[in-house]
Amino acid sequence: MRSLLFVPGDSERKLEKGFSSEADVVIVDLEDSVSAQNKAAARATAADFLRARLGRDGPAVYVRVNDLSTGLTDDDLAALVPAMPAGIMLPKSNGGADVQRLAVKLRVHEAENGLPDGSIAILPIITETAAGVLAAASYAGASPRLAGLTWGAEDLSAAIGARATRDERGVYTDVFRLARTMTLLAAAAAEVAAIDTVFPNFRDMEGFRRECEEAERDGFTGKMAIHPAQVPVINEAFTPSPEAVAHAKAVVEAFHEAGNPGVVALEGQMYDRPHLRRAERLLARAKSAGILART
Repeated sequence: MRSLLFVPGDSERKLEKGFSSEADVVIVDLEDSVSAQNKAAARATAADFLRARLGRDGPAVYVRVNDLSTGLTDDDLAALVPAMPAGIMLPKSNGGADVQRLAVKLRVHEAENGLPDGSIAILPIITETAAGVLAAASYAGASPRLAGLTWGAEDLSAAIGARATRDERGVYTDVFRLARTMTLLAAAAAEVAAIDTVFPNFRDMEGFRRECEEAERDGFTGKMAIHPAQVPVINEAFTPSPEAVAHAKAVVEAFHEAGNPGVVALEGQMYDRPHLRRAERLLARAKSAGILART
C-alpha cells in the first residue's frame, strides 16, 4: 500500500473519479466527509457502487467506518461487508483492544455473508485521541487482520485543545511529531505497514512532495491522499528507484553467496545484518509495487 485515497461515500461522482485514479487503495469514507444526516444514504450509495465493481480491476477497497464510540459502526459494517471490501479503516482507535473488538464484529459479518473468515483486513488510525497515542505499543499481536497502522493530527488537536498542528514554518509541533513517531515505531513493533497521514493543502505540491520524501526516508511505506492529484506523487516517492533495488539485490546476494555471515564486504564497504534486513524490506516494497521484475 503506497497511496491510499480518501473518497466520500455519499458521492457517486467522486467515487468514480477516485477509482479511476492510480491509487493502490481507495478509502470509501463514511466518517468525517459525510454529514450526520447523510450517513444512511452514504452507506447505500457506497454499497451499491462497490457491488457494481465486484470482479473489476482497480484499486483495493477499504471502508472508513464511524468509530466504535458512535454506535454507527455496526450499521456501517452491515451495509458494506456484503460488498466485500478488502479492509476496514478504524478511526479513533484507542488501542489493540479496539482492533480486537472490530475483528469480532467482522467475523460475524463475514460468516453471515458467506465470506472466508479473516478475509477483511483492519487499518486503524491510532493517534486521534490522547489515549490512542499512549496505547501505540498495544497493537503488536492484536489481530492477524492488522494490515498496517496510520495516524492523524486534526482529531488529536481537537482532543487536546491545540490551536494548530504545525508551526509558522509548516512543521508539525512537538506533540504531533510524537504521534507520528509513535505510529512508525508501533508499526515496526507489530511488523505491519506504517502509513503516513494526509497533507491537507493539496495545492501545495512542492510541500507535499517534500513531506512524502521525508516520510519514506523515515520508514513509512505509504501515505494517505485527499485528492487524486496527490496520488502520482505518493506512488513515485514510495516506489523504490531502480538504483535502490539493484543495490538491495546486491546486498542480499552478497550475504547469500558468503553463507549468510554477520558481515560482508561490498564495493569497498562493510554491511552487517541490519543492512541486510533493510535491503530485504526494500525488495519486498519493490515486489509489492510490481517493479522488481523490471530491474
